[in-house]
Amino acid sequence: MVQEFLQFPQIDPIIFQIGPIALRWYGLMYLLAFGGAMLIGNARADLPNSGWTREQVSDLGFYGFLGVILGGRVGYVLFYHFDYFLENPLYLFKIWEGGMSFHGGLIGVIIALFVFARMTNNKFLVIGDFVAPLVPLGLGFGRLGNFINGELWGRVSDVPWAMVFPGGGPLARHPSQLYQAALEGFCLFLVLFLFSKKRRPVGVISGVFLFGYGVSRFIMEFFREPDAHLGLLTFNLSMGQLLTIPMLVIGLFLIVNGYVQQNRSVATK
Repeated sequence: MVQEFLQFPQIDPIIFQIGPIALRWYGLMYLLAFGGAMLIGNARADLPNSGWTREQVSDLGFYGFLGVILGGRVGYVLFYHFDYFLENPLYLFKIWEGGMSFHGGLIGVIIALFVFARMTNNKFLVIGDFVAPLVPLGLGFGRLGNFINGELWGRVSDVPWAMVFPGGGPLARHPSQLYQAALEGFCLFLVLFLFSKKRRPVGVISGVFLFGYGVSRFIMEFFREPDAHLGLLTFNLSMGQLLTIPMLVIGLFLIVNGYVQQNRSVATK
């Protein structure tokens, strides 16, 4: 008996268009990600003794947005298409051809947070702890955008929910974008949202985000098709998995260090 698989739904990438102005699904996902982060950030700033104002959240959102866009593009080019960049450095600016990297975006956000911390005379990790719970929701929407665009599909599979993607050949594949949206996005958001409702040692919430995302992404890469021009690299790991290893190490360090510093502080009182 020949097994029948799901077919990728034909989704028009443009929701509606008025003249030269078009709203695309992927753009809508970015808007939902940014809007959700601002909404939750403002709600947290409104809590008693939060130490934050809505104006600060707005400024932070602006710097974070720049970090995501610039870092995401630079990271994609350097991590995944460095050969293109060497042949034609202007490739970096061809954003209309697509290509964003989470790890590059993360580095961009970290730089933006450092700048914001210096400008506001605040501690970097304090700002990181405030921002960390806002990030996974955006990641979830971003992965939904990947699915709607029919890109970044998974490895070949025969599970009942495997799907044939237009650009993925005739074989059915894992809808890994949906896996990532659920685990790296909405599940991680729920964990961080609940975890951050109680006061934690400085740096611990940031550490939980880095470690939680690192574990989630490392697992999900086993279901996601590696980039064709890179394939599997050292130890048969994908580029995405190799890039998450520093996140796992740094995240674990921040968690352990935060509680160690808290215990030392309590012991000296």
